[in-house]
Amino acid sequence: MQSVDAIALTGGVVAGFLGALLGIGGGVFLVPLLQGFLGLTFGEARGISLVGVLGTSASAALGDPRKRLLNPRLAIFLLLFSVTGASIGAMYTTAFDERVYELLFGGSMAVVALLMLARRNVRNVLPPETRDVGVLGGRIHDDDSGMDVAYRVRRLPVATGVSFLAGALASLVGIGGGVVIVPALNTLCGVPIRVAAATGVLMIGVTAIPGVAAAWHDGYLGDFHLAALTSLGALAGFQVGLYVSPRFQVKWLKVGMACLLTAVSIQYLFLR
Repeated sequence: MQSVDAIALTGGVVAGFLGALLGIGGGVFLVPLLQGFLGLTFGEARGISLVGVLGTSASAALGDPRKRLLNPRLAIFLLLFSVTGASIGAMYTTAFDERVYELLFGGSMAVVALLMLARRNVRNVLPPETRDVGVLGGRIHDDDSGMDVAYRVRRLPVATGVSFLAGALASLVGIGGGVVIVPALNTLCGVPIRVAAATGVLMIGVTAIPGVAAAWHDGYLGDFHLAALTSLGALAGFQVGLYVSPRFQVKWLKVGMACLLTAVSIQYLFLR
């Protein structure tokens, strides 16, 4: 039992760490860990993972507001679509065979990995003297250049559609949705990766709620002990990630995320 607890706690720490670096809830790591190492069903791993996502998102409130990375206007607007998608997805968490959800999980990770690699060298920043950043744009301090920069949100309809899809996937496969929202905001909508990550980590907590409720209703959250340990680990791991995040260049954050997603997609598409 102690080894099981240690795995759940460690998994939560890694999930929180990834959340701080990449704006993801950690479900992309937690679901394979819980299913592969603890022998849980996909439904059980999905439910516990979503509780860990709540812990990752809650710990974002302890971040330093002076860095101005979070874009609350953009987050609140996109939550209208991600929560709608999550609510609809929660109605179909037991509609298909478990292998269908595994393939959906792996396929989604493969698509996002390709998207990240295709634009790994693209920086979505504008000169600091830029006046018109739009209603949802903003200004941040860029750790890579050491300067204040501006950014503008582009292709807003794409962002809303991706947010809806991310919400549905959150309920169906146990990710918080950040693993879809963050790359889309960065590669398709002109949002810097660190802003996309900070905004995504706020969104994932709210987006995960319908999925958590569905997991409870369907009986997949019977082991509250593991869920609590996972969430506690996520709280701690997020703070470590916040501390080391400025030391990572944006390019390598993208490459690292793509490698992680590729490994997970191969596991679920071909090795199960």
